[in-house]
Amino acid sequence: MSESTDAQATGSHTRFIFITGGVVSSLGKGIASASLGALLEARGLKVTFQKLDPYINVDPGTMSPFQHGEVFVTADGAETDLDLGHYERFSHARMSARNNFTTGQIYESVIKKERRGDYLGGTVQVIPHITDEIKDSILAVGDGADVALIEIGGTVGDIESLPFMEAIRQLGVELAGRCLYIHLTLVPYIPSAGEMKTKPTQHSVKELREIGIQPDVLLCRADREIPEDQRRKMGLFCNVPERAVVTALDVDTIYKVPLGFHRQQLDGIVLEKLGMDSGPPDLAPWERIVDAIDHPDAEVEIAMVGKYVDLTESYKSLNEALTHAGIQHRAKVAVRYVDAESIEGDGAAAHLDGVHAVLVPGGFGERGSEGKIAAIAYARSRGVPYLGICLGMQLAVVEFARNVAGLEGASSTEFDRTTRHPVIALLTEWLDEDGRIVTREAEGDLGGTMRLGEYPCILEEGSAVRAAYGREQVVERHRHRYEFNNQYYELLKEAGLMFTGSSVDGRLKEVVEAPDHPWFVACQFHPEFTSRPMEGHPLFSGFIRAALDHRQGLEATA
Repeated sequence: MSESTDAQATGSHTRFIFITGGVVSSLGKGIASASLGALLEARGLKVTFQKLDPYINVDPGTMSPFQHGEVFVTADGAETDLDLGHYERFSHARMSARNNFTTGQIYESVIKKERRGDYLGGTVQVIPHITDEIKDSILAVGDGADVALIEIGGTVGDIESLPFMEAIRQLGVELAGRCLYIHLTLVPYIPSAGEMKTKPTQHSVKELREIGIQPDVLLCRADREIPEDQRRKMGLFCNVPERAVVTALDVDTIYKVPLGFHRQQLDGIVLEKLGMDSGPPDLAPWERIVDAIDHPDAEVEIAMVGKYVDLTESYKSLNEALTHAGIQHRAKVAVRYVDAESIEGDGAAAHLDGVHAVLVPGGFGERGSEGKIAAIAYARSRGVPYLGICLGMQLAVVEFARNVAGLEGASSTEFDRTTRHPVIALLTEWLDEDGRIVTREAEGDLGGTMRLGEYPCILEEGSAVRAAYGREQVVERHRHRYEFNNQYYELLKEAGLMFTGSSVDGRLKEVVEAPDHPWFVACQFHPEFTSRPMEGHPLFSGFIRAALDHRQGLEATA
Protein backbone atom coordinates (compact mmCIF):
# COMPACT_ATOMS: atom_id res chain seq x y z
CA MET A 1 0.00 0.00 0.00
CA SER A 2 1.32 3.44 -0.95
CA GLU A 3 2.19 6.08 1.62
CA SER A 4 -0.35 8.35 -0.09
CA THR A 5 -3.22 6.17 1.12
CA ASP A 6 -2.41 7.48 4.58
CA ALA A 7 -2.65 11.04 3.31
CA GLN A 8 -4.66 12.32 6.27
CA ALA A 9 -1.70 11.75 8.56
CA THR A 10 0.83 13.48 6.29
CA GLY A 11 1.32 17.20 7.00
CA SER A 12 -2.22 17.29 8.36
CA HIS A 13 -2.43 21.10 8.34
CA THR A 14 -1.14 21.64 4.78
CA ARG A 15 -3.64 22.83 2.20
CA PHE A 16 -3.18 21.99 -1.48
CA ILE A 17 -4.16 24.20 -4.40
CA PHE A 18 -4.14 22.50 -7.80
CA ILE A 19 -3.81 24.76 -10.85
CA THR A 20 -4.83 23.32 -14.22
CA GLY A 21 -5.11 24.87 -17.65
CA GLY A 22 -7.57 24.62 -20.51
CA VAL A 23 -8.42 25.73 -24.07
CA VAL A 24 -4.80 26.45 -25.11
CA SER A 25 -1.35 26.12 -23.57
CA SER A 26 0.96 28.95 -22.49
CA LEU A 27 -1.76 30.93 -20.73
CA GLY A 28 0.45 31.64 -17.72
CA LYS A 29 -0.29 28.97 -15.12
CA GLY A 30 3.19 29.52 -13.67
CA ILE A 31 2.67 33.26 -13.22
CA ALA A 32 -0.82 32.67 -11.83
CA SER A 33 0.52 30.13 -9.32
CA ALA A 34 3.42 32.38 -8.32
CA SER A 35 1.14 35.42 -7.96
CA LEU A 36 -1.36 33.61 -5.75
CA GLY A 37 1.53 32.26 -3.69
CA ALA A 38 2.85 35.82 -3.31
CA LEU A 39 -0.53 36.98 -2.00
CA LEU A 40 -0.77 34.13 0.50
CA GLU A 41 2.79 34.76 1.66
CA ALA A 42 1.96 38.46 2.06
CA ARG A 43 -0.73 37.32 4.50
CA GLY A 44 1.90 35.59 6.65
CA LEU A 45 1.47 32.03 5.36
CA LYS A 46 4.34 29.72 4.45
CA VAL A 47 3.95 28.60 0.83
CA THR A 48 5.66 26.15 -1.46
CA PHE A 49 5.16 25.15 -5.08
CA GLN A 50 5.45 22.18 -7.41
CA LYS A 51 5.35 21.85 -11.20
CA LEU A 52 4.21 18.51 -12.62
CA ASP A 53 5.22 18.22 -16.29
CA PRO A 54 3.51 15.58 -18.49
CA TYR A 55 6.41 15.05 -20.90
CA ILE A 56 8.38 11.80 -20.75
CA ASN A 57 11.85 13.41 -20.66
CA VAL A 58 13.40 12.82 -17.25
CA ASP A 59 14.23 16.54 -16.92
CA PRO A 60 14.56 19.56 -19.23
CA GLY A 61 18.36 19.59 -18.97
CA THR A 62 18.91 17.99 -22.37
CA MET A 63 15.91 19.56 -24.12
CA SER A 64 16.32 22.24 -26.79
CA PRO A 65 15.73 25.80 -25.54
CA PHE A 66 13.69 26.35 -28.70
CA GLN A 67 11.20 23.73 -27.45
CA HIS A 68 11.34 24.19 -23.71
CA GLY A 69 12.75 27.63 -23.03
CA GLU A 70 15.14 28.26 -20.17
CA VAL A 71 16.37 25.53 -17.85
CA PHE A 72 16.15 26.84 -14.30
CA VAL A 73 18.74 25.52 -11.82
CA THR A 74 17.86 25.12 -8.14
CA ALA A 75 20.22 25.47 -5.21
CA ASP A 76 20.64 21.70 -4.94
CA GLY A 77 21.56 21.40 -8.61
CA ALA A 78 18.31 20.20 -10.16
CA GLU A 79 17.63 21.22 -13.77
CA THR A 80 13.97 22.18 -13.80
CA ASP A 81 11.16 23.92 -15.63
CA LEU A 82 11.45 27.71 -15.94
CA ASP A 83 8.25 28.17 -13.88
CA LEU A 84 10.28 27.34 -10.77
CA GLY A 85 12.10 30.59 -11.43
CA HIS A 86 8.80 32.45 -11.19
CA TYR A 87 8.00 30.67 -7.93
CA GLU A 88 11.29 31.82 -6.39
CA ARG A 89 11.05 35.36 -7.77
CA PHE A 90 7.55 35.92 -6.42
CA SER A 91 8.09 34.41 -2.97
CA HIS A 92 10.71 33.48 -0.40
CA ALA A 93 10.23 29.76 -1.08
CA ARG A 94 13.38 27.91 -2.09
CA MET A 95 12.92 25.36 -4.85
CA SER A 96 14.70 22.01 -5.02
CA ALA A 97 14.60 18.78 -7.02
CA ARG A 98 11.37 17.76 -5.32
CA ASN A 99 9.54 20.84 -6.64
CA ASN A 100 9.50 19.61 -10.26
CA PHE A 101 8.51 16.16 -11.48
CA THR A 102 8.04 14.91 -15.01
CA THR A 103 6.22 11.85 -16.30
CA GLY A 104 9.66 10.46 -17.10
CA GLN A 105 10.81 10.78 -13.48
CA ILE A 106 7.60 9.26 -12.14
CA TYR A 107 7.77 6.24 -14.45
CA GLU A 108 11.51 5.87 -13.85
CA SER A 109 10.91 5.69 -10.10
CA VAL A 110 8.09 3.14 -10.46
CA ILE A 111 10.12 0.95 -12.83
CA LYS A 112 13.08 0.96 -10.42
CA LYS A 113 10.78 -0.16 -7.62
CA GLU A 114 9.38 -2.92 -9.80
CA ARG A 115 12.90 -4.12 -10.69
CA ARG A 116 13.82 -4.22 -7.00
CA GLY A 117 10.75 -6.30 -6.26
CA ASP A 118 9.04 -3.64 -4.15
CA TYR A 119 5.66 -4.62 -5.60
CA LEU A 120 6.15 -8.28 -4.66
CA GLY A 121 5.60 -9.52 -8.18
CA GLY A 122 2.26 -7.76 -8.59
CA THR A 123 1.10 -6.31 -11.89
CA VAL A 124 2.30 -2.70 -12.12
CA GLN A 125 -0.40 -0.38 -13.49
CA VAL A 126 -1.07 3.32 -14.03
CA ILE A 127 -3.67 3.06 -11.27
CA PRO A 128 -2.70 2.65 -8.49
CA HIS A 129 1.09 2.57 -8.91
CA ILE A 130 1.76 5.61 -11.12
CA THR A 131 -0.93 7.73 -9.46
CA ASP A 132 0.31 6.73 -6.00
CA GLU A 133 3.85 7.79 -6.98
CA ILE A 134 2.48 11.18 -8.10
CA LYS A 135 0.51 11.60 -4.87
CA ASP A 136 3.56 10.73 -2.80
CA SER A 137 5.58 13.44 -4.55
CA ILE A 138 2.82 16.01 -3.94
CA LEU A 139 2.45 15.13 -0.26
CA ALA A 140 6.22 15.21 0.26
CA VAL A 141 6.59 18.71 -1.18
CA GLY A 142 3.73 20.01 0.97
CA ASP A 143 5.24 18.82 4.24
CA GLY A 144 6.03 21.79 6.48
CA ALA A 145 4.13 24.39 4.43
CA ASP A 146 0.80 26.02 5.16
CA VAL A 147 -0.16 25.98 1.48
CA ALA A 148 1.31 24.01 -1.44
CA LEU A 149 0.45 25.25 -4.93
CA ILE A 150 0.67 22.40 -7.44
CA GLU A 151 0.73 23.35 -11.13
CA ILE A 152 -0.17 20.70 -13.70
CA GLY A 153 1.59 21.30 -17.01
CA GLY A 154 -0.17 21.02 -20.34
CA THR A 155 -3.86 21.40 -21.13
CA VAL A 156 -6.91 19.49 -19.89
CA GLY A 157 -7.72 16.84 -22.48
CA ASP A 158 -4.10 15.98 -23.25
CA ILE A 159 -3.70 12.22 -22.99
CA GLU A 160 -0.27 12.48 -21.33
CA SER A 161 -1.58 14.53 -18.38
CA LEU A 162 -4.35 12.07 -17.42
CA PRO A 163 -2.35 10.27 -14.68
CA PHE A 164 -1.64 13.62 -13.01
CA MET A 165 -5.30 14.62 -13.23
CA GLU A 166 -6.39 11.30 -11.74
CA ALA A 167 -3.86 11.67 -8.92
CA ILE A 168 -5.08 15.13 -7.91
CA ARG A 169 -8.69 13.93 -8.16
CA GLN A 170 -7.91 11.15 -5.71
CA LEU A 171 -6.22 13.59 -3.33
CA GLY A 172 -9.34 15.71 -3.33
CA VAL A 173 -11.19 12.71 -1.88
CA GLU A 174 -8.44 11.62 0.52
CA LEU A 175 -7.77 15.15 1.78
CA ALA A 176 -11.37 16.29 2.02
CA GLY A 177 -11.57 19.98 2.89
CA ARG A 178 -7.85 20.56 2.32
CA CYS A 179 -7.79 20.76 -1.49
CA LEU A 180 -8.88 23.48 -3.90
CA TYR A 181 -8.95 23.40 -7.71
CA ILE A 182 -8.23 26.44 -9.87
CA HIS A 183 -8.73 26.21 -13.63
CA LEU A 184 -7.10 28.75 -15.96
CA THR A 185 -8.79 29.18 -19.33
CA LEU A 186 -8.89 31.57 -22.27
CA VAL A 187 -11.83 33.87 -22.92
CA PRO A 188 -11.21 35.20 -26.44
CA TYR A 189 -12.60 38.41 -27.91
CA ILE A 190 -13.98 38.04 -31.45
CA PRO A 191 -13.64 41.41 -33.21
CA SER A 192 -16.11 40.59 -35.99
CA ALA A 193 -18.77 39.70 -33.41
CA GLY A 194 -17.76 42.45 -31.02
CA GLU A 195 -18.01 40.20 -28.00
CA MET A 196 -16.13 37.81 -25.74
CA LYS A 197 -16.82 34.10 -26.07
CA THR A 198 -17.34 31.88 -23.02
CA LYS A 199 -17.94 28.61 -24.87
CA PRO A 200 -14.25 27.50 -24.87
CA THR A 201 -14.21 27.86 -21.08
CA GLN A 202 -17.45 25.92 -20.73
CA HIS A 203 -16.07 23.06 -22.84
CA SER A 204 -12.78 23.05 -20.93
CA VAL A 205 -14.57 22.78 -17.59
CA LYS A 206 -16.81 20.07 -19.04
CA GLU A 207 -13.65 18.12 -19.93
CA LEU A 208 -12.32 18.63 -16.41
CA ARG A 209 -15.56 17.50 -14.78
CA GLU A 210 -15.60 14.35 -16.92
CA ILE A 211 -12.29 13.47 -15.26
CA GLY A 212 -13.99 13.94 -11.90
CA ILE A 213 -12.67 17.39 -10.94
CA GLN A 214 -14.97 20.33 -10.22
CA PRO A 215 -13.06 23.63 -10.23
CA ASP A 216 -13.59 25.93 -7.26
CA VAL A 217 -12.16 29.00 -9.01
CA LEU A 218 -11.97 30.02 -12.67
CA LEU A 219 -9.12 32.24 -13.81
CA CYS A 220 -10.14 33.64 -17.16
CA ARG A 221 -7.27 34.94 -19.29
CA ALA A 222 -8.47 37.86 -21.39
CA ASP A 223 -7.15 40.93 -23.16
CA ARG A 224 -9.89 43.12 -21.64
CA GLU A 225 -12.21 43.18 -18.67
CA ILE A 226 -14.87 40.47 -18.83
CA PRO A 227 -18.40 41.92 -18.55
CA GLU A 228 -20.37 40.95 -15.48
CA ASP A 229 -23.01 39.10 -17.50
CA GLN A 230 -20.32 36.95 -19.15
CA ARG A 231 -18.77 36.14 -15.77
CA ARG A 232 -22.19 35.23 -14.44
CA LYS A 233 -22.81 32.99 -17.45
CA MET A 234 -19.52 31.13 -17.00
CA GLY A 235 -20.18 30.70 -13.30
CA LEU A 236 -23.65 29.32 -14.00
CA PHE A 237 -22.62 26.84 -16.69
CA CYS A 238 -19.41 25.79 -14.91
CA ASN A 239 -20.99 25.43 -11.44
CA VAL A 240 -18.69 28.09 -9.96
CA PRO A 241 -19.88 31.08 -7.87
CA GLU A 242 -19.75 34.31 -9.86
CA ARG A 243 -17.34 35.95 -7.40
CA ALA A 244 -14.94 33.03 -7.99
CA VAL A 245 -14.81 33.78 -11.74
CA VAL A 246 -11.68 35.94 -11.78
CA THR A 247 -10.27 37.84 -14.74
CA ALA A 248 -6.62 37.12 -15.48
CA LEU A 249 -6.10 40.29 -17.48
CA ASP A 250 -3.20 40.79 -19.90
CA VAL A 251 -0.70 43.20 -18.32
CA ASP A 252 2.47 44.94 -19.47
CA THR A 253 4.52 43.43 -16.64
CA ILE A 254 4.03 40.18 -14.73
CA TYR A 255 4.62 42.01 -11.44
CA LYS A 256 1.14 43.59 -11.72
CA VAL A 257 -0.58 40.21 -11.58
CA PRO A 258 -0.60 39.79 -7.75
CA LEU A 259 -2.19 43.21 -7.26
CA GLY A 260 -4.73 42.48 -10.01
CA PHE A 261 -5.73 39.20 -8.36
CA HIS A 262 -6.00 40.85 -4.95
CA ARG A 263 -8.30 43.57 -6.30
CA GLN A 264 -10.68 40.75 -7.28
CA GLN A 265 -10.27 39.18 -3.82
CA LEU A 266 -8.77 35.95 -5.16
CA ASP A 267 -6.64 35.38 -2.06
CA GLY A 268 -9.64 35.94 0.22
CA ILE A 269 -11.80 33.54 -1.80
CA VAL A 270 -9.11 30.86 -1.67
CA LEU A 271 -8.60 31.16 2.09
CA GLU A 272 -12.35 31.09 2.68
CA LYS A 273 -12.78 27.91 0.63
CA LEU A 274 -9.85 26.27 2.42
CA GLY A 275 -11.14 27.27 5.84
CA MET A 276 -8.02 29.26 6.70
CA ASP A 277 -7.64 32.51 8.65
CA SER A 278 -4.94 35.13 8.20
CA GLY A 279 -4.34 38.81 8.57
CA PRO A 280 -4.59 41.33 5.71
CA PRO A 281 -1.80 41.12 3.13
CA ASP A 282 1.14 43.53 3.16
CA LEU A 283 1.31 44.48 -0.51
CA ALA A 284 3.44 47.62 -0.12
CA PRO A 285 6.52 45.92 -1.70
CA TRP A 286 4.51 44.98 -4.79
CA GLU A 287 3.09 48.49 -5.03
CA ARG A 288 6.63 49.94 -4.92
CA ILE A 289 7.75 47.54 -7.67
CA VAL A 290 4.87 48.49 -9.96
CA ASP A 291 5.39 52.21 -9.28
CA ALA A 292 9.08 51.95 -10.24
CA ILE A 293 8.17 50.12 -13.46
CA ASP A 294 5.39 52.55 -14.40
CA HIS A 295 7.33 55.73 -13.53
CA PRO A 296 11.01 55.27 -14.46
CA ASP A 297 13.41 58.20 -14.19
CA ALA A 298 15.69 57.01 -17.01
CA GLU A 299 16.11 54.40 -19.74
CA VAL A 300 19.06 52.31 -20.90
CA GLU A 301 19.47 49.93 -23.82
CA ILE A 302 21.32 46.67 -23.27
CA ALA A 303 22.53 44.52 -26.17
CA MET A 304 22.10 40.84 -25.36
CA VAL A 305 24.29 38.87 -27.78
CA GLY A 306 23.26 35.22 -28.04
CA LYS A 307 22.07 32.47 -30.34
CA TYR A 308 18.55 31.94 -28.97
CA VAL A 309 17.46 35.54 -29.50
CA ASP A 310 14.40 34.51 -31.53
CA LEU A 311 13.01 32.82 -28.42
CA THR A 312 13.33 35.16 -25.45
CA GLU A 313 11.92 32.44 -23.15
CA SER A 314 15.43 30.97 -23.36
CA TYR A 315 16.66 33.95 -21.34
CA LYS A 316 13.69 34.29 -18.98
CA SER A 317 15.65 34.67 -15.73
CA LEU A 318 18.15 37.01 -17.41
CA ASN A 319 15.43 39.32 -18.67
CA GLU A 320 13.79 39.37 -15.26
CA ALA A 321 17.11 40.08 -13.53
CA LEU A 322 17.65 43.08 -15.82
CA THR A 323 14.13 44.28 -14.99
CA HIS A 324 14.84 43.88 -11.26
CA ALA A 325 18.02 45.95 -11.55
CA GLY A 326 16.05 48.57 -13.46
CA ILE A 327 13.53 48.67 -10.61
CA GLN A 328 16.36 49.33 -8.13
CA HIS A 329 17.52 52.33 -10.18
CA ARG A 330 14.03 53.37 -11.34
CA ALA A 331 15.22 52.85 -14.90
CA LYS A 332 13.51 51.20 -17.84
CA VAL A 333 15.79 48.52 -19.30
CA ALA A 334 15.28 47.98 -23.02
CA VAL A 335 16.93 44.85 -24.40
CA ARG A 336 18.26 44.78 -27.96
CA TYR A 337 18.51 41.11 -28.91
CA VAL A 338 21.45 40.57 -31.23
CA ASP A 339 22.05 37.31 -33.08
CA ALA A 340 25.72 36.47 -32.59
CA GLU A 341 25.91 35.01 -36.09
CA SER A 342 24.82 38.38 -37.54
CA ILE A 343 27.86 39.99 -35.93
CA GLU A 344 30.08 37.40 -37.62
CA GLY A 345 28.81 38.63 -40.99
CA ASP A 346 28.32 42.35 -40.38
CA GLY A 347 30.83 43.23 -37.65
CA ALA A 348 30.11 44.26 -34.06
CA ALA A 349 29.73 47.99 -34.70
CA ALA A 350 26.83 47.43 -37.11
CA HIS A 351 24.76 45.89 -34.30
CA LEU A 352 26.17 47.43 -31.12
CA ASP A 353 26.74 51.12 -31.88
CA GLY A 354 24.66 53.27 -29.56
CA VAL A 355 23.92 50.66 -26.90
CA HIS A 356 24.70 51.53 -23.31
CA ALA A 357 26.00 48.08 -22.29
CA VAL A 358 26.64 44.60 -23.67
CA LEU A 359 25.68 41.26 -22.13
CA VAL A 360 26.75 37.83 -23.37
CA PRO A 361 24.71 35.09 -21.63
CA GLY A 362 25.40 31.42 -21.07
CA GLY A 363 24.99 28.80 -23.74
CA PHE A 364 26.39 25.64 -25.27
CA GLY A 365 27.97 24.88 -28.62
CA GLU A 366 30.22 26.61 -31.13
CA ARG A 367 27.55 28.35 -33.22
CA GLY A 368 27.84 32.11 -32.90
CA SER A 369 30.91 31.97 -30.66
CA GLU A 370 33.05 34.16 -32.92
CA GLY A 371 30.30 36.77 -33.04
CA LYS A 372 30.17 36.81 -29.25
CA ILE A 373 33.94 37.19 -29.07
CA ALA A 374 33.72 40.16 -31.48
CA ALA A 375 31.03 41.73 -29.27
CA ILE A 376 33.23 41.28 -26.19
CA ALA A 377 36.19 42.88 -27.99
CA TYR A 378 33.96 45.81 -28.97
CA ALA A 379 32.85 46.35 -25.35
CA ARG A 380 36.34 45.95 -23.87
CA SER A 381 38.16 48.18 -26.34
CA ARG A 382 35.54 50.97 -26.33
CA GLY A 383 34.84 51.15 -22.61
CA VAL A 384 31.25 49.93 -22.98
CA PRO A 385 29.98 48.22 -19.78
CA TYR A 386 30.07 44.45 -20.16
CA LEU A 387 28.59 41.57 -18.20
CA GLY A 388 29.50 38.03 -19.21
CA ILE A 389 27.71 35.02 -17.74
CA CYS A 390 29.03 31.44 -17.92
CA LEU A 391 29.96 31.12 -21.61
CA GLY A 392 30.14 34.92 -21.62
CA MET A 393 32.96 34.64 -19.08
CA GLN A 394 34.73 31.86 -20.95
CA LEU A 395 34.68 33.80 -24.22
CA ALA A 396 35.88 36.94 -22.43
CA VAL A 397 38.97 34.95 -21.43
CA VAL A 398 39.39 33.72 -25.02
CA GLU A 399 39.08 37.27 -26.39
CA PHE A 400 41.63 38.65 -23.93
CA ALA A 401 44.01 35.76 -24.61
CA ARG A 402 43.88 36.39 -28.36
CA ASN A 403 43.80 40.16 -28.56
CA VAL A 404 45.77 41.27 -25.50
CA ALA A 405 48.00 38.36 -24.46
CA GLY A 406 48.84 37.50 -28.09
CA LEU A 407 47.89 33.82 -27.86
CA GLU A 408 46.95 33.33 -31.50
CA GLY A 409 44.08 30.92 -32.00
CA ALA A 410 43.30 30.65 -28.29
CA SER A 411 39.96 28.92 -27.80
CA SER A 412 37.87 26.55 -25.72
CA THR A 413 38.15 22.83 -26.27
CA GLU A 414 34.36 22.84 -26.50
CA PHE A 415 34.85 24.43 -29.94
CA ASP A 416 38.36 23.44 -31.01
CA ARG A 417 40.05 20.29 -29.79
CA THR A 418 43.19 21.11 -31.81
CA THR A 419 43.92 24.56 -30.43
CA ARG A 420 47.44 25.07 -29.06
CA HIS A 421 46.03 27.44 -26.45
CA PRO A 422 43.04 25.83 -24.71
CA VAL A 423 42.45 28.63 -22.21
CA ILE A 424 39.05 27.07 -21.47
CA ALA A 425 38.82 23.29 -21.06
CA LEU A 426 37.25 20.47 -19.11
CA LEU A 427 38.76 19.78 -15.71
CA THR A 428 39.94 16.47 -17.16
CA GLU A 429 41.90 18.06 -20.02
CA TRP A 430 45.55 19.08 -19.82
CA LEU A 431 48.48 19.68 -22.14
CA ASP A 432 51.37 17.29 -22.68
CA GLU A 433 54.97 18.39 -23.30
CA ASP A 434 54.27 19.01 -26.99
CA GLY A 435 51.25 21.20 -26.27
CA ARG A 436 48.71 18.58 -27.31
CA ILE A 437 45.49 18.09 -25.37
CA VAL A 438 45.22 14.80 -23.58
CA THR A 439 42.31 13.50 -21.54
CA ARG A 440 43.10 12.18 -18.09
CA GLU A 441 41.07 10.43 -15.45
CA ALA A 442 38.30 12.50 -13.90
CA GLU A 443 39.21 13.96 -10.51
CA GLY A 444 36.43 12.98 -8.15
CA ASP A 445 32.92 13.65 -9.35
CA LEU A 446 33.67 17.07 -10.84
CA GLY A 447 35.49 15.46 -13.78
CA GLY A 448 33.78 15.91 -17.11
CA THR A 449 30.34 16.22 -15.58
CA MET A 450 28.08 19.24 -15.46
CA ARG A 451 28.73 21.48 -12.50
CA LEU A 452 25.28 22.20 -11.11
CA GLY A 453 23.85 24.03 -8.12
CA GLU A 454 25.20 26.36 -5.47
CA TYR A 455 28.91 26.81 -4.79
CA PRO A 456 30.72 29.45 -2.71
CA CYS A 457 33.02 32.00 -4.32
CA ILE A 458 35.71 34.21 -2.71
CA LEU A 459 35.93 37.76 -4.09
CA GLU A 460 39.15 39.79 -4.28
CA GLU A 461 39.33 42.97 -2.25
CA GLY A 462 39.37 46.11 -4.39
CA SER A 463 37.57 44.48 -7.31
CA ALA A 464 34.39 45.70 -8.99
CA VAL A 465 32.63 42.45 -8.14
CA ARG A 466 33.58 42.76 -4.45
CA ALA A 467 32.28 46.34 -4.41
CA ALA A 468 29.00 45.21 -6.04
CA TYR A 469 28.33 42.46 -3.49
CA GLY A 470 29.77 44.31 -0.52
CA ARG A 471 31.20 41.14 1.00
CA GLU A 472 34.07 38.69 0.60
CA GLN A 473 32.19 35.43 0.04
CA VAL A 474 29.06 34.77 -2.00
CA VAL A 475 27.14 31.65 -2.99
CA GLU A 476 25.89 31.39 -6.58
CA ARG A 477 24.40 28.74 -8.87
CA HIS A 478 26.28 27.04 -11.69
CA ARG A 479 25.41 25.16 -14.87
CA HIS A 480 28.45 24.38 -17.00
CA ARG A 481 31.08 21.81 -17.92
CA TYR A 482 34.04 23.91 -19.02
CA GLU A 483 36.36 25.89 -16.76
CA PHE A 484 39.29 28.27 -17.03
CA ASN A 485 42.50 26.34 -17.64
CA ASN A 486 44.77 27.21 -14.70
CA GLN A 487 47.87 26.56 -16.79
CA TYR A 488 47.27 29.99 -18.35
CA TYR A 489 46.70 31.79 -15.07
CA GLU A 490 50.13 33.42 -14.68
CA LEU A 491 50.43 34.31 -18.35
CA LEU A 492 47.04 36.02 -18.57
CA LYS A 493 47.43 37.69 -15.20
CA GLU A 494 50.74 39.15 -16.35
CA ALA A 495 48.98 40.40 -19.49
CA GLY A 496 46.53 42.30 -17.29
CA LEU A 497 43.47 40.06 -16.93
CA MET A 498 42.19 40.35 -13.37
CA PHE A 499 41.00 37.16 -11.66
CA THR A 500 38.72 38.53 -8.96
CA GLY A 501 36.66 35.54 -7.90
CA SER A 502 37.70 31.95 -7.12
CA SER A 503 36.40 28.80 -5.51
CA VAL A 504 37.16 28.47 -1.81
CA ASP A 505 40.20 26.26 -2.51
CA GLY A 506 41.39 28.67 -5.21
CA ARG A 507 41.37 25.92 -7.82
CA LEU A 508 38.58 27.26 -10.02
CA LYS A 509 38.52 30.83 -11.36
CA GLU A 510 34.98 32.16 -11.15
CA VAL A 511 35.21 35.88 -12.04
CA VAL A 512 37.42 37.92 -14.36
CA GLU A 513 37.63 41.67 -14.93
CA ALA A 514 39.40 43.76 -17.55
CA PRO A 515 41.89 46.40 -16.45
CA ASP A 516 41.25 50.14 -16.92
CA HIS A 517 37.61 49.64 -17.77
CA PRO A 518 34.54 51.33 -16.18
CA TRP A 519 32.71 47.98 -15.81
CA PHE A 520 33.88 44.72 -17.36
CA VAL A 521 32.82 41.80 -15.19
CA ALA A 522 32.41 38.20 -16.33
CA CYS A 523 31.41 35.34 -14.04
CA GLN A 524 31.31 31.57 -14.44
CA PHE A 525 28.11 31.26 -12.39
CA HIS A 526 24.52 32.33 -13.19
CA PRO A 527 23.56 35.28 -10.94
CA GLU A 528 20.20 35.66 -12.72
CA PHE A 529 18.84 32.59 -10.91
CA THR A 530 18.92 34.35 -7.52
CA SER A 531 17.65 37.79 -8.57
CA ARG A 532 14.40 38.99 -7.00
CA PRO A 533 12.20 42.02 -7.82
CA MET A 534 12.24 43.20 -4.19
CA GLU A 535 16.04 43.30 -3.91
CA GLY A 536 17.49 42.74 -7.37
CA HIS A 537 20.95 41.20 -7.69
CA PRO A 538 24.19 43.05 -6.90
CA LEU A 539 25.89 42.18 -10.20
CA PHE A 540 22.94 43.25 -12.33
CA SER A 541 22.44 46.35 -10.22
CA GLY A 542 26.10 47.30 -10.74
CA PHE A 543 25.82 46.54 -14.45
CA ILE A 544 22.76 48.78 -14.93
CA ARG A 545 24.38 51.53 -12.83
CA ALA A 546 27.39 51.39 -15.19
CA ALA A 547 25.04 51.47 -18.21
CA LEU A 548 23.34 54.60 -16.83
CA ASP A 549 26.72 56.24 -16.30
CA HIS A 550 27.80 55.29 -19.82
CA ARG A 551 24.64 56.81 -21.26
CA GLN A 552 25.33 60.04 -19.38
CA GLY A 553 28.84 60.08 -20.78
CA LEU A 554 27.60 59.58 -24.33
CA GLU A 555 25.05 62.36 -23.95
CA ALA A 556 27.65 64.72 -22.48
CA THR A 557 29.95 64.26 -25.47
CA ALA A 558 27.21 64.29 -28.12
